[in-house]
Amino acid sequence: MEYTSTRNKNIRVSAAQAIAQGISEDGGLFVPVSVPAVSMDEIIELSHADYITRAKKILSFYLTDFTDEELDYCVNGAYEASKFSSAKIAPLVEIEPNTHVLELWRGPTCAFKDMALQILPYLLTVAASKTAGGKEIVILVATSGDTGKAALEGFKDVKNTKVLVFYPEDGVSPMQKLQMMTQEGENVGVCAIKGNFDDAQSGVKKIFTDPAVREKLASHNMMFSSANSINWGRLVPQVVYYFSAYCDMISDGSIEPGKEINVVVPTGNFGNILAAYYAKKMGLPIKKLICASNANNVLTDFLTSGTYDRNRDFYMTASPSMDILISSNLERLLFDLTDFNDELVRGWMNALSRDGKYTVTDDVFAKIKSIFKAGFCDDDATKATIKSVFESDEYLCDTHTAVAVNVYKNYKDKTADETDTVIASTANPYKFSADVLEAVTGERSSGSEFSVVSELSVATSEPVPPQLANLSEKAVRFDGVCEKSQMIDEVYKMLGI
Repeated sequence: MEYTSTRNKNIRVSAAQAIAQGISEDGGLFVPVSVPAVSMDEIIELSHADYITRAKKILSFYLTDFTDEELDYCVNGAYEASKFSSAKIAPLVEIEPNTHVLELWRGPTCAFKDMALQILPYLLTVAASKTAGGKEIVILVATSGDTGKAALEGFKDVKNTKVLVFYPEDGVSPMQKLQMMTQEGENVGVCAIKGNFDDAQSGVKKIFTDPAVREKLASHNMMFSSANSINWGRLVPQVVYYFSAYCDMISDGSIEPGKEINVVVPTGNFGNILAAYYAKKMGLPIKKLICASNANNVLTDFLTSGTYDRNRDFYMTASPSMDILISSNLERLLFDLTDFNDELVRGWMNALSRDGKYTVTDDVFAKIKSIFKAGFCDDDATKATIKSVFESDEYLCDTHTAVAVNVYKNYKDKTADETDTVIASTANPYKFSADVLEAVTGERSSGSEFSVVSELSVATSEPVPPQLANLSEKAVRFDGVCEKSQMIDEVYKMLGI
């Protein structure tokens, strides 16, 4: 399996090179030159297996330069039972007939990013041993909340790596911020920026592609890589859990093998739903991919009009991990739907950078409409959905999952589509306890973060994950804030160079 760049289709690199490098030097994203096919017989066979076996099988199609022993090392290390609060790793919960929630937040940081960021350090360590020539790997991350903590925890004290995280000072939940500010480990660094997630993401991309920065790192025997979903090693493990969900539906008798399902994903950067798109291309019987957005509905508008326009108001919402106006992974989808037309993709990305907007061709938009449906909801609808699902289905969901549930219910009302559906649940509700508590009780608490957590536990009888409850005992290590123009200097400072 070889990989190419979305902005130069003549590039060819191995999986190990793509993962170690993170992003192409031309600013493009690495994608597989071909998408492997998985037969229904193979899916049926996997329905009898555990998550680790499923992960090894799906990843083996893409990581062909990893030996069987290396894949075993990566997958077994990432998904060992002690790290997850469910033996199934990513369990399905039926909340209504034909409607399942896929709980992707059973890992150590209570967010779906753990599903990929528990394995990425292993993948990157193996990849670097093949390609990096002994250099120290510097993981540079922009986060809207969950990626940062998951990356910090995944790479904590991993040999020959450093992990540096930037997040918007006022754009994450108090619990997310506390998780990052109290992070342990000798190889970690965290800094808030004065700006939003798009500012952090743009700053990180600029640093990645700056030749002077790369040269300075090289002079200290260091090289950059990424833990954001711009890194293929972050994205490909997410493909696994869509196959796993389908396998579980077969094994529990919810569906017959071969029957189509819908998949609903709350997304801002388009990575999580793109993984479902790749699963569909591989042969997983997915009928519709339903993209759910909050008030920052740039993706909804794009998927329903063909025009991507980030020139709009930016809202800070109750679902902050989706407060994004520049969806990086959309570039991968466009490259695929244009049959690898790098010239067209470069033009669109340049237009986005220059004018803040672009419009795809009619044939590409027709393909998009045949695969995707999209919707969005504001904070009031999000909180009403949390309350409704808790009262009617006895299920407590976080603010991001509630966006997906709301969008799905609206889709179902409009279309009367009764297809079995999987809704990706991306975070534990205690990561957003103030908004979830307000949704359930109708009142906004004025207490501290941990008193709010206690109030939510009393109101719902849902247990507080210990890894969140124990944060109150940890010391704050990282409270720095910088201007977005100072990010390069902060990188040098955190690296001590």
